[in-house]
Amino acid sequence: MEEANATFVTEFVLTGLTHQPQWKFPLFLVFLAIYLMTLVGNLGLISLILNNPQLHIPMYFFLGNLAFVDAWLSSTVTPKMLVNFLDKSKMISLAECKTQFFSFAVSATTECFLLAAMAYDRYAAICHPLLYPVIMTNRLCIRLLVLSFVGGLLHAILHESFLFRLTFCNSHIIQHFYCDAIPLLKISCTDPSINYLMIFIFSGSIQVFTIVTILVSYTLILVTILKKKSDKSVRKAFSTCGAHLFSVSLYYGPLLFMYVHPASSQANDEDILSLFYTVIIPVLNPIIYSLRNKQVLAALTKMLRRNI
Repeated sequence: MEEANATFVTEFVLTGLTHQPQWKFPLFLVFLAIYLMTLVGNLGLISLILNNPQLHIPMYFFLGNLAFVDAWLSSTVTPKMLVNFLDKSKMISLAECKTQFFSFAVSATTECFLLAAMAYDRYAAICHPLLYPVIMTNRLCIRLLVLSFVGGLLHAILHESFLFRLTFCNSHIIQHFYCDAIPLLKISCTDPSINYLMIFIFSGSIQVFTIVTILVSYTLILVTILKKKSDKSVRKAFSTCGAHLFSVSLYYGPLLFMYVHPASSQANDEDILSLFYTVIIPVLNPIIYSLRNKQVLAALTKMLRRNI
């Protein structure tokens, strides 16, 4: 009877990152600059790969798609966050909220699968260089890409469908800077136990599977290079693998904390942790994966000289 007589909420207020009014405009400028760098870096990288035939190999095929997903992920979250820094109401409708979460879930999950595919590609290239063209065929690359996006789409559809069973009547305050499943579950007046279970099972499984794939791939890469006993190769391997694993750690660490133990996260922790995989990683990846790469730098230099 209480639920039947309740007034169901159809609009929410996003309160994340806006607790101290004096920081709103400085934060707006900082995140606007980060967002513009994210778009320029990732879209520029995609353009560079498309227009340079020397970069039409599996490694850059996956890197270009990772750049696309990073731009997508950041564009799902950052524009609304920027508006909320300046908008006093900070309102978002239930439909907009579910749409934002769906877009976030697709892009974030797809990125997990793409990172695993990229790690496997590097393993094949370094550990089996003679068989690399046979292993990483165009057909396999396209299949891995399609599976990554389909996996992201199915994962998002699963959680989105479980969101539709929820009703919201206890509160309209979302203590987060975008619409994510965990903050929504915390203000639901429907029992969210099944939602938490689905998040733990499916999100946890995807993260564990892709993390294990990445760690095993890079471990085998390091073992292979250490066997060569070349100081130059070892330094290059540790530099490259260390940078990649640093990026992966920044992405997966907060994700694991948020979605493997979702009920234990606090509002302030959620804001800080979510910033890593929604804002920081998308702007860092073009630097970590491309600007440290001689082929990309050579292609960029060539393009700049041609346009000057």
